[in-house]
Amino acid sequence: MGFPILETERLRLIEIKEKHTEDIFAIFSNEAVIKYYGMSAFTEYQQAKSLIESFGKNFKEKRSMRWGIILKETGSFVGTVGLNNLIITGRRTEIGYDLLPEYWRKGIISEAVNTVIQYCFKELDLFRIGAVTFPQNESSNKLLLKLGFEKEGLLRGYLYQNGHSNDALVFSLIKPDWDKNRLL
Repeated sequence: MGFPILETERLRLIEIKEKHTEDIFAIFSNEAVIKYYGMSAFTEYQQAKSLIESFGKNFKEKRSMRWGIILKETGSFVGTVGLNNLIITGRRTEIGYDLLPEYWRKGIISEAVNTVIQYCFKELDLFRIGAVTFPQNESSNKLLLKLGFEKEGLLRGYLYQNGHSNDALVFSLIKPDWDKNRLL
């Protein structure tokens, strides 16, 4: 199976390749972007290159998928959205996303995540999509609720970042709820 390219009215979700190293570095070296990411900011281009290599390897092994978010109007690479802990036989995954700050609050992540959710339920035939966030990440938490996810609970000391273990919230969206909400 080739990497699926997804499109919306404003966005193209593409496979991330080595030619996107500078874009990935710009995203993952940005302190505002990774503030609630569970990792430290990149300081070297090699880190971006290694991350891109892992995206490709994990896709080939069917363990995850990560799309680059491209604005159709400008061709700008503005963020990523993807599936982590993808278990096709278990019909579940976790979704994650990031976006450069200058594009926040424009509906881009909502549009990208909605498209990936549809792909998960219609094309991959998954049953559950999870999401793990920092409790302080109010924007992401509100977005997930708006998209139909339910908050399931608190994972104590789940995310390690900047020398500290941090609590995390866990959210989920299951296919029957997604189907029901689409009909409303």
